Amino acid sequence: MSELEHAFIQTNGVRLHVVLASVSTGSTTARGEPVILLHGFPEYWGGWKQQIPALTQAGHRVIVPDQRGYGQSDAPRGVSAYALPELAKDIVGLMDALGYEKVCLAGHDWGAAVAWAVGIAYPERVRKLAILNVPHPAVMMDFLRKSPRQMLKSWYIAFFQIPGLADWLLARDDFALTARLLVGSGKKGTFNRAQLEEYKDAWRASGGLTGMINWYRALARFRPAMPTETRLKMPVLILWGKNDVALSAEMAAASLKFCQNGQLVYFENATHWVQHDEAEAVSTRLVAFFRNSGEPR
Repeated sequence: MSELEHAFIQTNGVRLHVVLASVSTGSTTARGEPVILLHGFPEYWGGWKQQIPALTQAGHRVIVPDQRGYGQSDAPRGVSAYALPELAKDIVGLMDALGYEKVCLAGHDWGAAVAWAVGIAYPERVRKLAILNVPHPAVMMDFLRKSPRQMLKSWYIAFFQIPGLADWLLARDDFALTARLLVGSGKKGTFNRAQLEEYKDAWRASGGLTGMINWYRALARFRPAMPTETRLKMPVLILWGKNDVALSAEMAAASLKFCQNGQLVYFENATHWVQHDEAEAVSTRLVAFFRNSGEPR
C-alpha cells in the first residue's frame, strides 16, 4: 500500500506543495530510488494518482509536486516568475532539498516541457527521462514556425496572452469552461464528476488560474535561448497519445531524433491525457523503463 505524505518544500524562492509516496511495509516505509512526476496544465499533483501506486510497488520513492502557480504551491505575481529556466530550477532545487543527486524524471504536458528543460540544462541530475505528449523544445519551435496545422492547433497560446481575459473566462461560474475543456479534450469518461471536483479544489487553492496561464505568457515573452547542446544522452522514453487535440503526433517522432538513447511508444486511441486514458499501460511502461538499465524497453 502506498503511503502518501504531504509536505511544503522551499526551492528557488518558492514554497512547493509536494506529495511523497512510498510503500509501507508494516511499521516502516521503504525509500527506494527517487522518481519525480511533473504535471501539466490545468492539472495538479493528482494528475499522476493512477501511476503512483505502480511506481511505489516497484520500490520507488515517488515525489509529485504541485508546480509553481498550481494547487497549494506558491503562485508568484508577474509573468517573469514563470519563465522556463525558473521552472527547471524549481525541480533541481527540489532534488537538492530532498538530498537527491540524481533522479528518474517524468513529465506530462507543461510538466514534460520542464522535464525536457531539466534534462537539457542539468543532464547530470537525470538518470532517465520519460516524456508524455510534449515535444522536444527545438521541435516545438520548429513546428510553430513551419507547420500551419500545428499553428492552428496552438491557437489558445495566443488567446492566453490577452491580459486578464482567459483568467476570467476560465474561472467564471466555478471554473465551468475549464472543466468542459478538460472533459472535451479527453476520451469519454476520462474525467468523472468526482475528479473534476478535486480539480476545482486545486484551482481554488491556487487562487484561480492566473499563475497557470502565466506559464504560457512567459513562453511568449521570455523565450529562453536554445542551448548549444540539445541532444540528450540519458535514456529517454516518449509516450504519446495520438488523438491529441493540441499537439501533432509528428512532433513525437521528430523529438526522438534529439535522443541518443530513446524510444517512442504511440497509444493509438489515447488523447493528450494519455496517463489517464491508458493508465495501466502507461504505469507498466514507466515501471519497466525506470527499472531496467541500458536502452528503454
